[in-house]
Amino acid sequence: MTIVETLTQEFSMSEFHVNNIIGLIDEGCTIPFIARYRKEMTGSASDEVLREFADRLTYLRNLTNRKEEVARLITEQEKMTPEIQTALDNAKTMTEVEDIYRPFKPKRKTRASMAIAKGLQPLADYIFAQSATQDLNEYARTFVNEEVATPEDAIAGAKDIIAEMISDNAEMRKALRTLFGQYAKITSKLTDSEEAKKYEVYKAFSEKVETIPSHRILALNRGEKEGCLKVDIEMDEERSLEFLKEMFKKKNGDYGEIMDEVIADSYSRLIETSIAREIRNILTDIANEQAIKMFELNLRPLLMQPPLKGKVVLGFDPAYRTGCKLAVVDANGNLLDFKVAYPTPPQNDIEGAKTIIKDLINKYKIDVISIGNGTASKESEIFVANLLKEVDRPVTYAMTNEAGASVYSASKLGTEEFPQYDVTVRSATSIARRLQDPLAELIKIDTKSIGVGQYQHDMPQARLGQVLDGVVEDCVNSVGVDLNTASYPLLARISGLNMGTAKKIVEYRKDHGAFKTRSELLNVPKFGEKAFTQCAGFLRIVGADNILDNTAVHPESYAAAEKMLKTLGYSEDDVKNNGVELLRKKAEHYGLEKLAEECGVGVPTLEDIIDEIMKPGRDIRDSLPQPVLRTDVMDINDLQKNMVFDGVVRNVVDFGVFVDIGVHQDGLVHISEICDRYIKHPSEEVQVGDQVKVKIKSVDVERNKIALSMRLDREF
Repeated sequence: MTIVETLTQEFSMSEFHVNNIIGLIDEGCTIPFIARYRKEMTGSASDEVLREFADRLTYLRNLTNRKEEVARLITEQEKMTPEIQTALDNAKTMTEVEDIYRPFKPKRKTRASMAIAKGLQPLADYIFAQSATQDLNEYARTFVNEEVATPEDAIAGAKDIIAEMISDNAEMRKALRTLFGQYAKITSKLTDSEEAKKYEVYKAFSEKVETIPSHRILALNRGEKEGCLKVDIEMDEERSLEFLKEMFKKKNGDYGEIMDEVIADSYSRLIETSIAREIRNILTDIANEQAIKMFELNLRPLLMQPPLKGKVVLGFDPAYRTGCKLAVVDANGNLLDFKVAYPTPPQNDIEGAKTIIKDLINKYKIDVISIGNGTASKESEIFVANLLKEVDRPVTYAMTNEAGASVYSASKLGTEEFPQYDVTVRSATSIARRLQDPLAELIKIDTKSIGVGQYQHDMPQARLGQVLDGVVEDCVNSVGVDLNTASYPLLARISGLNMGTAKKIVEYRKDHGAFKTRSELLNVPKFGEKAFTQCAGFLRIVGADNILDNTAVHPESYAAAEKMLKTLGYSEDDVKNNGVELLRKKAEHYGLEKLAEECGVGVPTLEDIIDEIMKPGRDIRDSLPQPVLRTDVMDINDLQKNMVFDGVVRNVVDFGVFVDIGVHQDGLVHISEICDRYIKHPSEEVQVGDQVKVKIKSVDVERNKIALSMRLDREF
């Protein structure tokens, strides 16, 4: 099956769309561009589907290349056969290809290779055929020479060769991996390490490979890596041996006793550990992909949280000994002032801190306080909640995820943005800005440091970075950025741009003033037509003479948009003055297919143009639930069973969701408490940022744990 045929089948697409997508990817088009502006060519495939497609395309191409390389290597050894070539052609995974290559792969010196060097391969083949034509000892005597002392030594060497032949059999390895997957168990025991106590739950652990969830695999791997656990794959030896005998022993064949010995030796010495290691690797790969998927799943809604527009924000970076850092930023994110207060231990200067913050509130007309959720955040939240009761101005606060703020503040980018300030000022400023525009601020941070998901630091970092960068790219491009105000790190995430071109755009903006049209981008040094095509539709110019420059309509479709408006009797002023409320109805009455054909575009593109013209300059995030702003705080000691709270989902993991209910400590809703029907994964019902109602199931004050339920009908 060809790559195109495979992708057509796996993605349930037409061959036409598959070939188009491959062509666009090979041309260097970005996923956001293909998803948004080439819908007719892709069947309107989403950016998520297109990324999966691109990953699978890369894998299949690598698989094809490896098949060709293995075929060449085997051919060079003059051992290629039609059967081997057919097996290679039919191999669907890299593992299958490597299994086929295994017998031909150069090996370090083994018992089998030494026996082969002594000329014992024909004797091994004779025994393995299990069809006696002469006395074995007499035949073995013909192999006695200076290196083989006796017939018994010859037979022993032949057995070593057969053991390796069995171990290297591709068909056997594939089938035995399946058998292990069905019947093997993964087990663990605690080591004598001092740190091992934190893995107490795994001290005598055993679970079937077939059913163990990904998060437990990652926990076992981490425990093993830290030297706290000894992890093994255990398989019923008798079941494995019976399988091998069924495969390699001929019914009523000769040399059955020898074959039993050889099979047992091959399994215990060569196969069992190797297959167990492969099973561990497979489980780890699956678990890693699941964890990366969870990170991707959580990151997207986190980045897409709606901005808090038009608010002056006080960034509050909590700390103990060094004091809480305070940064005031205006509605556009510009730093206005910076102070340090000491309301937390050991100073406990609560009154002094109140005076400082009240002065800032009155001076800058602060609307919201953004409190980082790290060290000392509980004490800081209680302090702020009490302070707000003494303030005349209506001020609220929000707990803000500060993960990665310290990474940003010490980064090269942080230094470039605020060269005159130290890391503490940058961190507090970042915490304030995260509330104003989460996307614009979070893209400045290494995505692996944002802190949503499971075991992100244990993941293959290259793969994790690739997936998360894709999420950021999709989010930034789906929102679009203001060409005249966006920072170069934000511009660099736009389709077709990179750090170099983004910096050149910012430099051009400084030297020549604000961009008046999208086409002016072509005046930026070393900025070509290809980059313009990829990026133009995702860049906005607020207040542009051409209203289309402040929409997601691509410049290549301006003529189509103008013709559509003229055909339906609208002027440019109608668009500027929001006088196109009936545009879609008129277009549908006229006939979308007819209108699209007259305008020279496909129906999907026409519908996108209509949506954009009806809401020029819109931010798709505005339709999402706004951040939860609070004025008071509760303590975990105030909680009682069956209390109901409004909460916000902070993290989604395989076994449940963590929800902020305003008591500083997030509570856990186990997957079984999310809804009254069976779900395979929490993400089927909720995502990060969702506002949910939860009921207190139990509270463990000593361990600081809160169990919640979203099944409000239940009594606890």
